[in-house]
This record gives sequence, structure tokens and C-alpha cells, in this order.
Amino acid sequence: MRTVELLLDETAETAVRQAWRRLADAGLPSQARHPSPTNSPHLTLAACPELTAPIRWELAGAAAVLPLPVRFTGLVRFERPTSVLAWALDLDSALAGLHRRVWEAVASDSPPETLNPFHHPTRWSPHITLGRTRRPGAFTDRQIPGLLPAPPLSARLITLRSYDTDTGALEILTPRP
Repeated sequence: MRTVELLLDETAETAVRQAWRRLADAGLPSQARHPSPTNSPHLTLAACPELTAPIRWELAGAAAVLPLPVRFTGLVRFERPTSVLAWALDLDSALAGLHRRVWEAVASDSPPETLNPFHHPTRWSPHITLGRTRRPGAFTDRQIPGLLPAPPLSARLITLRSYDTDTGALEILTPRP
């Protein structure tokens, strides 16, 4: 599977890594414990089995809007197949437009059953994951907000990349003019 992700500017990345460290130091699930050297704060837009030539062409066009300013809106919890603690991002028209473009690119050349329904534009909730676990309800502790610094007020999404879950390889998806 290939993810399509956006990376944060350096200041926002540092803030996320500090939140990761605070969760880990408190003994809570944290992305700081993810051992991969490719682990970095990111916003996942979509995932597909393969980045075909048509998908790559469309993604290169989508990347041309970067850097894209975004605004953090606060702490959010998801209970999906995994429990997730994250900082939510405001889904303004620019971010929604970029996401829709990426979704349409991967959906245009991928079998529908291979696409994650949580990435569909009508269901997608933009967020930066702070911690994730398979333990249901792991982030219900009322003290969690006090452990974390406030998210940055704003950030810039600066780089479009893809992560190959089979090989662990990262690829920067460069914009086309």
C-alpha cells in the first residue's frame, strides 16, 4: 500500500514531536515509540495499492499548491479499529480542495475496494496523530490535555510524500509546473 501524506514545516514538526515525547514520558501510547526512521509528523490524505503513472501525474499537479497554510483546532480522539489521539486541523476550502484532488487522483486508477473509506472527502477528518493503539479507550484519561502543550496556532504543509508500507521506502512527490 502507498500512502499520500503532507509534511509540516519545521516549527510545527517540533511541536508535534514535543507532544509525542510528553505522551511517551507519561507512559501513554505515542508516535515517539514508532521505531521507523521514516516516522515523522504528517497528515495522511489517502492510500492506494500503487502509484500508477496517471496517479503520479495528478499528484504532481496537486503538489503545486504547496506550501499550504493550515490552522490547528485542538485535541481530538477517534475510536476506529484503533484508538487515536491527534491534533485536528481546520478543514478550510484550500485544504479540502487539495484533499479532494488527491482523493480523485488515487480513486481514478485504483480498485474502489482498496481505498480507505475514512479518506473519502465526505468522511475525512484532517489530523496529525500524536498517539495510536489497539487498546480501545486508551485516551479517555481527563488528564491528557494537561500533559500536552497547546498545538501551534498555525502551520504550513510543505511537502507531499508517499510511504510504501511494504518496503518502508519514502518518496517525495515533486510538483509539476
